[in-house]
Amino acid sequence: MKRVLLALLALLLLLVGGLVVRTLRFGSRQVAAEPAEPFSVDATGAAGRLAEALRHRTVAASDGTGAEDAAFQALHAQLVAQFPLVHAQLGHETVGAHSHLYTWKGTEPGLQPVLLMGHLDVVPAEAEATWSHPPFGGAVVADGYVYGRGALDDKGSVLAILEAVEGLLAQGHRPRRTVLLAFGADEEVGGRDGAALVAKLLRERGVRLESVLDEGGPIGVGLVPGVDAPVALVGVAEKGSARVELVVRSAGGHASMPPPQTAAGILARAVVRLEEHPFEPGLRGGTLSLFEHVGPEMGFGKRLLFANTWLFAPLIERQMAQAPSTNASIRTTFAATMLEGSPKPNVLPSQARAVLNVRPLPGDSLEDVRAHVRDVVDDARVELLAEGDEASPVSRLDTEGWRQLQRSIRQVFPDVLVAPFLTVAATDSRHFHPLSDSVYRFMPVRMTREDLARMHGRDERLSVAGHAAAIRFYAQYLRNTTR
Repeated sequence: MKRVLLALLALLLLLVGGLVVRTLRFGSRQVAAEPAEPFSVDATGAAGRLAEALRHRTVAASDGTGAEDAAFQALHAQLVAQFPLVHAQLGHETVGAHSHLYTWKGTEPGLQPVLLMGHLDVVPAEAEATWSHPPFGGAVVADGYVYGRGALDDKGSVLAILEAVEGLLAQGHRPRRTVLLAFGADEEVGGRDGAALVAKLLRERGVRLESVLDEGGPIGVGLVPGVDAPVALVGVAEKGSARVELVVRSAGGHASMPPPQTAAGILARAVVRLEEHPFEPGLRGGTLSLFEHVGPEMGFGKRLLFANTWLFAPLIERQMAQAPSTNASIRTTFAATMLEGSPKPNVLPSQARAVLNVRPLPGDSLEDVRAHVRDVVDDARVELLAEGDEASPVSRLDTEGWRQLQRSIRQVFPDVLVAPFLTVAATDSRHFHPLSDSVYRFMPVRMTREDLARMHGRDERLSVAGHAAAIRFYAQYLRNTTR
């Protein structure tokens, strides 16, 4: 017995020693970067141009609602007038109804182009009277902010990109590598008439992209627990978006003579079973990469966890599953959003239907979703229909595109850490994965949790200083990627 105990103690010491050694070797993945090159920005003028763009009510078409064509046309006319060098020196094509593709030809056409993206459409502004400033008023306020729907999502990015290109053209910058700019007009409703058509057009032309940079994660201030420094959250993948319908049919009849189980009851049981049996969690892909990049910047206890995910992954997953925001980054999620049954309280439904919004994690396919639903519901009376977009691939972190993006962020924002992460929402960039294995999603703007709540919410705003910093970032990024 003594020998057994000594052997166990030796094994324990060996395990602890191995964990400590791995933790000590868990070094920083942040790159050293020289300061950014000077780039003059007229912050007041840029804020005014953004404010004017916010006054155009460019709400994308959706079910039963057409796009406001005049608003999109007026916005494009504004961009033509305010960015004359862009429209004189870059090729321009209208794609779909209101989306735009610009081509800044490089001096070495054999190099693969880089693509910068954004979108011109916005979501509607609910309860406009409750906003501090009218959502389509485009107000530059004395508190140092530009207010309006789209300031963050995503006209701020579009205008910052155009400001950067206009400034570089004024300086006589000539890119070796061709630069493409794609601005969609229906991102908020799926991008089928905008980004998807641009991607199709480039694919038909045989274009292969060096890298893609779209809107995405911000520079999070206080968003990553355990890390004091701001963290530039660069989306390297995004979850899919699917619609699952469950339908149960029956003979119907009068509710005074119900069968043992009604169609509504069978359907309710199916929904409850799905809520009680979620997909298994998985600490992988962009979420694992996030911890690999921020873990070394944490205190020893958390460094120990993230340096040894081979052992502690179940503990980390259990903790992350406690909050919806983090649970969504480690598993495919189901959310029942629509329920239909009988039109009257005293009539048995001849059909009961539930619609679930499903967000597949990269690595889980729509066929995996179908199989999971069938296995969990386990009832032949429940019909199943599942359709939607697959999750994106996970972009590589060993490419020139990633290195230049990381370098550019650190040059312009030297106090910021850079980390990959999983985007749980959908962006236009998902349409471009067939054209590049370096598709990244990043918004060069500092945001707190309060700021995040303003996106698609009330009092959306972007600081004048933050907009100027974003312009400097895009200018530096274009210099780095095209020289």
